[in-house]
Amino acid sequence: MKFPSRQPAVDGMPGVSGVVRMDRRTSSLLRRVRPGDVAVLDHLDLDRSTAQALVDAGVVAVVNASSFISGRYPNLGPELLARSGVVLVDEVGTDVFSRLQDGAPVRILDGAVRQGETQVDTGHELTAEEIEARMAEARSGLATQLQSFTHNTTEFLRREQELLLLGQGVPRTRTPIEGRPVVVVVRGYDYQEDLRRLRRYIREQRPVLIGVDTGADVLLAAHHRPDIVVVGDTGLAQLGSGASEQQGTVSDKVLRTAREVVLHTDRSGRAAGGERLDRLGVRYKGFAATGAIEDVALLLADVNGASLVIAVGTHATLDEFLDRQRSGLASTFLTRLRVGPKLVDAKGVPQLYAGRVRLWHLGLVLLAGLIALGVAVAATPVGEEWGSAIGGALSDVVDWIQGLFT
Repeated sequence: MKFPSRQPAVDGMPGVSGVVRMDRRTSSLLRRVRPGDVAVLDHLDLDRSTAQALVDAGVVAVVNASSFISGRYPNLGPELLARSGVVLVDEVGTDVFSRLQDGAPVRILDGAVRQGETQVDTGHELTAEEIEARMAEARSGLATQLQSFTHNTTEFLRREQELLLLGQGVPRTRTPIEGRPVVVVVRGYDYQEDLRRLRRYIREQRPVLIGVDTGADVLLAAHHRPDIVVVGDTGLAQLGSGASEQQGTVSDKVLRTAREVVLHTDRSGRAAGGERLDRLGVRYKGFAATGAIEDVALLLADVNGASLVIAVGTHATLDEFLDRQRSGLASTFLTRLRVGPKLVDAKGVPQLYAGRVRLWHLGLVLLAGLIALGVAVAATPVGEEWGSAIGGALSDVVDWIQGLFT
């Protein structure tokens, strides 16, 4: 695993510097960070989704009151941050929230957090070698996590058996899905690269496009109008000053632009932020389920008769599944069992789809065949006679044209 070299501070001083943005709630912090900021949080075992949001926001350093890698399971967030050149300092303790002031400029050097010449707090700066070693050690303890996963899966199946087995509670969409391919876009793992791989497929096959929370903004940014937006609590969080769709909140523009909106609610039919849709005048259908919102989108496509479901930015490997480390893991696993052979990861589509045959493709093949036939005929005695006759006729035409001008 190769990591980029760390960049010096823009003012030429050693270490990295930036403005402090801190919050004990990671979801609130992600809505406030700006490019060049130093994010201060308290997040044990940072997951890859949060790390991707921090990278998208353009932070230069992340200071963690807890440990980035506790060793309970192989979480993928620190590796992604380090690969992006972000400085990682962990185990500074919760006192950092009282010692630092939000919006203050700081400098980080060798694990020390400084304001001017004063050292405010100190922690441990993670190196690339340490991240690799800790991840290898964490993978050795996966048996315990798999046992917990088995228990959570059983409980989720008991609660949602009617939804998973019979499809009860899934709303019928106005957008025709029956017999059509569907692309579900989540702002998750490698979503930008996945969407680039699908550019030709989307242009030629015209699938139904479903954006999950800020995945709808990803589609709009790629010049695709989402047919359906599946939005939940996180996506409907109020836009504060400086917040954007990159920090987890769906933009008003995409909610108004989408052809259809489906609101993910809890079993009681409530969703925090649902009043935002009412205020915007957006009509929506409710989908009550306890699973993760990306799983709700997959079930929506499957139950409504999709012929194929292509997932962009979702979890595909064992490490990515375990990286979530929450009850949503069970819903992800069981949803994929429900969707079954319909589900294809976006990374595999270019290997399976060669593109639609166009008329000019056939024209090239026909032209190549005619050229090959002409060469073969020209090599025969008959071809030589034809060539002489054609050459003579062309010479006569040229002489006649020259005679017109002389």
